[in-house]
Amino acid sequence: MGLLVLMTFPARSAGETQTLHGQVLTPKGAPIANAVCSLSGRTLPERGLQTTTGPRGHFSYPSVLAGTYSLTCAALGRQPVSKSNIEIPPGKAVPPLQFVLPREIMIRKHIIVRASSGKAVSTQAAPAATFSAQKLMTLPLAQLKFTAALPLVPGVVRTPDGKLSIKGSPEEQGLLLVDDADLVDPVTGAFSVEVPIDAIEQLQVYKAPYLARYGRFSGGLTTIDTKPPLDQWHWEVNDLIPDIFIEQGHIQGIAGDAPRFYLTGPLIENKLSFAESFIYDFNRNFVEGLPWPHNLTRQEGASSFTTFQYIFSPQHLLSVDVRYFPMRKDDWNISALVPETASSDLGQTGHQVGATDRYLFKSGGILTSLFQDTQFNTYSHGQGSEPMLLTPNGFGGNYFNSYRRFADQQELLEEYRLPTKKWHGDHHLQVGGDFYHRAYYGTSTSSPVDITNTTGQTLEQMTFSGVAELSDVDTEFEGYGQDHWLVNDDLGLDYGLRFSSENIGNKDAFAPRVGLVFTPNHTGSTVIRGGAGVFYDREPLLAADYTENPTRTIQFYSPEGVPLGAPEFWSNGYSIYAENGRLIIPIHNHLGVTPYDETWSAEVDQELAPNWLLKVSYLGNTSFDQFVVNPESLANGTNAFLLSDGGTARYHEFEVATRYRVRERADMNLAYVHSVARGDLNTLSQLYVPFEQPVIHPDLFANLPSDIPNRVITWAQLGLPWKLTLSPVFDIHTGFPYSDFDVLQNYAGPPNSHRFPRFYSLDLKLSKDFHIPFIHTAFLRKHEFRGAIGFFDVTNHQNPVDVFSNTASPYFAHFIGFQHLTLNTWFDLIY
Repeated sequence: MGLLVLMTFPARSAGETQTLHGQVLTPKGAPIANAVCSLSGRTLPERGLQTTTGPRGHFSYPSVLAGTYSLTCAALGRQPVSKSNIEIPPGKAVPPLQFVLPREIMIRKHIIVRASSGKAVSTQAAPAATFSAQKLMTLPLAQLKFTAALPLVPGVVRTPDGKLSIKGSPEEQGLLLVDDADLVDPVTGAFSVEVPIDAIEQLQVYKAPYLARYGRFSGGLTTIDTKPPLDQWHWEVNDLIPDIFIEQGHIQGIAGDAPRFYLTGPLIENKLSFAESFIYDFNRNFVEGLPWPHNLTRQEGASSFTTFQYIFSPQHLLSVDVRYFPMRKDDWNISALVPETASSDLGQTGHQVGATDRYLFKSGGILTSLFQDTQFNTYSHGQGSEPMLLTPNGFGGNYFNSYRRFADQQELLEEYRLPTKKWHGDHHLQVGGDFYHRAYYGTSTSSPVDITNTTGQTLEQMTFSGVAELSDVDTEFEGYGQDHWLVNDDLGLDYGLRFSSENIGNKDAFAPRVGLVFTPNHTGSTVIRGGAGVFYDREPLLAADYTENPTRTIQFYSPEGVPLGAPEFWSNGYSIYAENGRLIIPIHNHLGVTPYDETWSAEVDQELAPNWLLKVSYLGNTSFDQFVVNPESLANGTNAFLLSDGGTARYHEFEVATRYRVRERADMNLAYVHSVARGDLNTLSQLYVPFEQPVIHPDLFANLPSDIPNRVITWAQLGLPWKLTLSPVFDIHTGFPYSDFDVLQNYAGPPNSHRFPRFYSLDLKLSKDFHIPFIHTAFLRKHEFRGAIGFFDVTNHQNPVDVFSNTASPYFAHFIGFQHLTLNTWFDLIY
């Protein structure tokens, strides 16, 4: 390499050049072989001069001209370290350099490329909302689960029935990636797997990720990076004290407990390490509006995430993940209007095994290979076989539908990140491809449903055909190419194209993406962002075998119990528009359509003062080809519930947010969001996930269940004296929409045209890490403890979650199920 340098310049004396040499080490002083070092500066080639370290970690650049240089050394599994302003004086020997590369805690998930100091390098066109592990532990979350933190993000809401929505789209249209691998229900797309919070290094929520490497969703993207194994032993035992349930002034037993265990350490020094995060979750949740003791939901399950990490060399890293996640939820949908007997149980079993291999080439390119196998089984059933009753005052009888689903999914991913290319700036190119195979089989069974009046007289009865055998298979292939182009220190561009093809959906879907980041004042105090892109989802497996669901027979009765006419038979079918008009297909068929979104956004970030940032943004999103169900009486005299791809949705969001951060323990966030969410109401996720709905209304375009036009959300982390941390969350927003119904459960007026009262909630969590020096046991005396207490709905503002919305009910328009002040405690032991 020194010869290359000398050939670039006229001949010089030996005194004008020097040898630059040094060693690359771990924090423990162990040499790192095959680390890649890159020297840049003066008139060296733009890409720099690269060399690799020897067996003892040594590197050398002979015959380097006098001047000022920068040197960066990197190795897979370690954080890259750079040294700038390295002076090589003429005629004077240069002392050896030493580079200590700490463990890269994110290496297993993402390789981060950083260059120069320009603001456009480290920003994105649509940044994610990010929660660190420390914030997840200190925020007042009713349950320490990542899904409980998602509604703190502006644009993410949880509806009264517990469903999550990101930018107006249900979670089933979004995607959850854990360490770049898919972790959702293969059949429905729901976020059904709970990641142990102790395993989480970082949680990110994207409303518009314009990088082409992301696909298979049309809503939001949620990513989790888990903690990699450490090269020293560390363990924690958390949430040791159960919560006590107090009702009617007496202790009624354990309300819940979620003990957690985390262990990590080396199995083979500098070669093999592992991490285990385990949680056993038992909870009895109190539901307002029902009498004690029939007002509790019960949840019991476990989640185990195990990671093994093997270091072949500093350039080659292999990770193997084994995950297990059974869960059972009893009486899960009870409410003030749904008693225990009319509720449904929900359960799942499943496991996941995967491996990720990363290799760092001497050129700086990074190859990532990932394989993952997921087995996921779910079930749901009511409390008996009695007919379900739909009355003006709520549900009765037993829930009508039960199902069992056995699903599996295999994923294969290959990605290659090229070395930085120079052409009118820096180009960070990446290409990749994904292969997915999804399959499931199962059954669905439904009991009769009776719609009654206030006296209990049946006015309409629905009966169903026998056990339905359901199954389908889908194979997907996706490929992409993207470039992060740093034109200069003030301008960055992201552009790329993603291609996808699936055998039950769109065979040739192209999704272009583009994003921009610009700092007009060269200081980075003002940042302008924008982007636009197309996002293709995956076709729900529930759509592919929709016609195999049980058919319905409906009989109407007079108030005196006399049958009105002959029974009506309702079949299931597909509604497809072809060149020769609409076709009704009554048998199993693939629609050949994949839902997709078109999204664009614009944002301005302004630094008002050091550590004080103001953000103003707008996001527009339109969904197309959504699968919706509509009951129709056809021209040939038959009736059918028709599934089509004609559903659409629109979401618009204007956000003003500010963040003031003095230090790590003084972080305050405030956001106002004005949004509009409208779309077709009869989507598959609304009708069939997690429970099938007994009544299918005509599909109409209206306010979506997640539509809340105005919202203010603020949360903070405040360091107090005596090493206390106070974390408040304040949330106030427009009430959720709801519909009125008549005695036959038909819409009584435009759907979702009424609203719950304004929602208002203040939650607080006070936590402290401490030692107990006076304790007699030496083992406990030298360890650190963490205690916390949380208050939810501190002001005891009574937010209702249900309403009597049937016009035939004597309680019509009265709200019920008011929430009250609750308290939770945590106690952890940290090694």
